[in-house]
Amino acid sequence: MATRMLSIWCLDWPIVAARAQEPSLEGVPVAVLVRSRVLAASTEARNVGVISGLRRREAEARCPGIEIREADPSSEARSFEVVARCIETLTPRIEIERPGILSFPTRGPSRYFGGDESLVAAVLSALKTAGVEEARVGIADGVFAARLAARSSIVVPRNATPEFLAPWSVVHLGEPDLSGVLMRLGIRTLGDFGALPVGSVVARFGAQGLEAHRLAIGEERYPPALSTPPPDLVESCVIDPPSNRVDEAAFIGKTLADRLLERLAALGLACTRVVIACETEHGESLERCWRHEGALTPATLATRVRWQLDGWLTESGGLSGGLTLLRLIPDEVIPAGGSQLGFWGGDQAGADRASRVFARVQGMLGPDSVVTAVEQGGRTPIERVRWVTWGEPRVVDFRGEGGKHRGTGMRGAGASDVYI
Repeated sequence: MATRMLSIWCLDWPIVAARAQEPSLEGVPVAVLVRSRVLAASTEARNVGVISGLRRREAEARCPGIEIREADPSSEARSFEVVARCIETLTPRIEIERPGILSFPTRGPSRYFGGDESLVAAVLSALKTAGVEEARVGIADGVFAARLAARSSIVVPRNATPEFLAPWSVVHLGEPDLSGVLMRLGIRTLGDFGALPVGSVVARFGAQGLEAHRLAIGEERYPPALSTPPPDLVESCVIDPPSNRVDEAAFIGKTLADRLLERLAALGLACTRVVIACETEHGESLERCWRHEGALTPATLATRVRWQLDGWLTESGGLSGGLTLLRLIPDEVIPAGGSQLGFWGGDQAGADRASRVFARVQGMLGPDSVVTAVEQGGRTPIERVRWVTWGEPRVVDFRGEGGKHRGTGMRGAGASDVYI
C-alpha cells in the first residue's frame, strides 16, 4: 500500500521567485522563458492569453509591454528554501521534488492536527505566513496521486486513490513516449491503463511500463524497499577552514555526489531520494531531503546539492556560520536499471566515466579549468558561443550575453565539445 502523502504546489513559482528578486515586477505582466518558450506566466499575463509553451514573439504580441525574464533554477530553489523552513515547523520530514513542489507523509502530522482537513488548513495558514498566497494542497495515497490531488485542492479518502486517478489522462504519467503510444492505442485514461493485466503491460512496455502501471493503480512507482541503505554508503567531507562561499561548497558537493553514485553503481543500485546534511562552525545541524522521479544522475544530484547550499548560505535566516561538514545520505535506493547503448552508438556508461574524469580534473586544476560550449544569441560565430563551467546548468541563452570564457571560432559551437 502506498504511503499517504500531502503535496504542496506553489503556483507559478518561477514568477514568484522573479518578483522576489525584482520587487518592481509586482503587479505587472511577467513571463519566464526557457529556450525562448514561456515556462510560467503571471496572472496579469494569463488574463490576456499568455500561456505556457508560447514562443517569445507570440507572448509579446498578445501582451505588449510584458516583462520577460529567463528561468533561473538557482534563484527559484533559493527562494523556495523559505517555504521549506515554514513547513518544517509542522513536520520534520519534508521531501522537495523541485522548487515549487514539496510533499511529506501525513501519518504523524494528521494525527497531531486532528485529521487531514485540519492538516491542510494548518499548511495553508503556514504558507500565508511565509508570504505564499497562491498555493494548492492535496492529500492522497502515494506521491503521484497527492500531486494530482493538489491540482484540484482536494483530500482523497483512504483507499479511494485508484478511483480518483481513473479519469485522469495518461499524459500525467510524465512519460511522453509511453503516453503517446497509449493514446494511439485508444488507452486515454489512467483507469483504462490500470485495468490492463500487469503481464501484458510488462511484455509490451517493459520496466518503464510497469512503473507507470503501478502509478496508474495508485501504488508507488517502485516497490517498498525491504531494507534501508547501509550507513557505510554515506559520503561526507570535513571542510577546513569553514566555507561561506556557495561555489566552494557546491564543488565539494559535486565531488561527493560523484563518489556516492559511483559506489551505488558498483553495488547495482540507484538513488531516488537523498538527504543533504551539513554542520556549521557554530554547531548548527541542518538537513533537507530531495526526491527525484527516476534514478538520480551525477548531474541532477550535483544540481540539487548546489540549490540547497545556495538556499542555506544565501537566504536570510539560514546558516549563521561557515560550513564545516557536508554529508550526502542515500535515503531510498532501487536496483539499477543498467545502461544500454544508444540507437546511434551512444554509450551512457562511457559518458558517466568521462564526467567523473572531468570532475577529477577540476579537483586538480580548479572548477573553471573545464568548460563546455552553449549556444546563445549573436551575429558572429564568437558571439554565438557562451562558455559554461563543467557541471553548471547548460541553459541555452539567446539574449547574447557572453560568459567570461570566449570562443575563438566555429568549433566552439558544438554543444558536446569540452575544453580543459
